[in-house]
Amino acid sequence: MHHFGNHGGASSRGPQRSGDDRSLELSNEPRVFVLGGSGSTLGFINSFRTDAGAVTARLVPLAWTPIGVVIGESWQNVGIALANLLDWVDRTFPPEDERAFVAPMRDIELLARVQWQADLPEALSDEAVLNIEDLPEEIVDGLAHPPAPIVQCAACRRLCVQGEFVWKEKELCAWDYHAQVFGKRGPWHDGPYEDRHFETLPTCAYIAAPILAEMGVDVVFSSGEIAAATAQEMINLLITAEPGRPYMALRSGGGFSVLRER
Repeated sequence: MHHFGNHGGASSRGPQRSGDDRSLELSNEPRVFVLGGSGSTLGFINSFRTDAGAVTARLVPLAWTPIGVVIGESWQNVGIALANLLDWVDRTFPPEDERAFVAPMRDIELLARVQWQADLPEALSDEAVLNIEDLPEEIVDGLAHPPAPIVQCAACRRLCVQGEFVWKEKELCAWDYHAQVFGKRGPWHDGPYEDRHFETLPTCAYIAAPILAEMGVDVVFSSGEIAAATAQEMINLLITAEPGRPYMALRSGGGFSVLRER
């Protein structure tokens, strides 16, 4: 039986529960136990049975976006000596990271003592997490949606979802895309859109209204999936109604939107 010792610093950052108000519900179904998380990574394990004294933890990237957390679809395997597991958790999810959290140390020690293991699920989801109540609400919400490919923003290196915000062939996070495309140097128009303009509209997964509000930009039109010719006609009606004001048309969320500077 392995004895971990006392790691007060790590345990003080774990979710606090009074007494023994919850016991881990062990089963034979595919499960993972989340060891901790940070602003960029979630770490989990599906077996505390050692191989030459080591266990395998898995790290999955997290993208914190304006509309919530997105779980990455790729995993990185890390071999850790069981004797050093608690220290590894504390170093990997440091308290300096304001989004860091760790699982209760007593639960990790319990699972290690009983050598808990389960089959690895094909994909990470909320239903597959043994200790789902230990996770922050934002991550629980993210686990309720399918994983997605995660990349680094070309401007700030923040993790973001691949393909959601691409500008000039560069993958950007939502914040940098909004700043570059919807900022002062973006492709604003003060006259009607011609066909050639309409063929090169900016395209993004969604518009983050709070970011636009800080930039002094309003959404004045938004549509679902409609014909491009119909969208162009409606956009030009808006622009010609108030000539001289900067407008920008774009494709977003499968439809069209129009922004206007205040």
